[in-house]
Amino acid sequence: MSLPKGLAEEVSRNLVMVARLIDEDPEQAYAYSRIALRLASRVAAVREAAGFAAYATQKYSEALAEFRAAKRMTGSVELWPVMADCERGLGRPERALAMAGEPEVQKLDKAGQVEMRLVAAGARRDMGQLEAAIVTLQSPELASHSIQPWTARLRYAYADALLAAGREDEAREWFAKTVEADKDGAMDASDRLAELDGVEFVDALVGDEPDEIDDEDDEQDAAEVAAAERASDQAEYYDEDDEEYEPLERSEADADVDVTDEIVVVEDEDRDDEQDQARDKG
Repeated sequence: MSLPKGLAEEVSRNLVMVARLIDEDPEQAYAYSRIALRLASRVAAVREAAGFAAYATQKYSEALAEFRAAKRMTGSVELWPVMADCERGLGRPERALAMAGEPEVQKLDKAGQVEMRLVAAGARRDMGQLEAAIVTLQSPELASHSIQPWTARLRYAYADALLAAGREDEAREWFAKTVEADKDGAMDASDRLAELDGVEFVDALVGDEPDEIDDEDDEQDAAEVAAAERASDQAEYYDEDDEEYEPLERSEADADVDVTDEIVVVEDEDRDDEQDQARDKG
């Protein structure tokens, strides 16, 4: 609302493209975010969008700067977890852990607090503290049977941490629970579970057998077509209503002989003999 109408529309179009492309083509989304940022750098929504586009392309330093700017403009703490994750991306997990203990975390909603817990557990793993990461993820939200938007991600992170710590049986259990919560199939928990169970997926079409089968079918079809054509040729020369008609029985040795040609030749010879007799009488 702070921008002139024409400029506002141009900025909006670029932000829409950022939202559409950020998952499928983050580099292109980043390019659109830079256009919007050049046009309206004093708008908090533009700084936030630019931050997420930079984050998606792993430009963590740039993303952190944009998120900090958006936070200053709005006073909101909702970007706190992703800011902490940018610190992880910059190789500073200890700063991410420090942010997890700041008062801003208490101002986050439930989804934000769960996200902050995921970031803190990731920071612990970055520092080689696997057991501490597992403990960090243990929470009422993890134990709850209620399925929330964050449930699948929380369970997956817990299962992955258990597996990294060598607790395979527990990891299998929590990957299975992740599959139950992941209704959209966004996580690869089912693949991880199958890997733990030693299941290998084999493409049934691999190999030459289908081609061989197809070749046999083609040969059979060709033989059937040839037989049908021969039957059609016989019907063309023989009239079954003729009293003297008798179907010819063909042996396998005669299979390559076209009997219709012989019949046509015999008829022509009889006709020639009749014409010669008529000339003799005349």
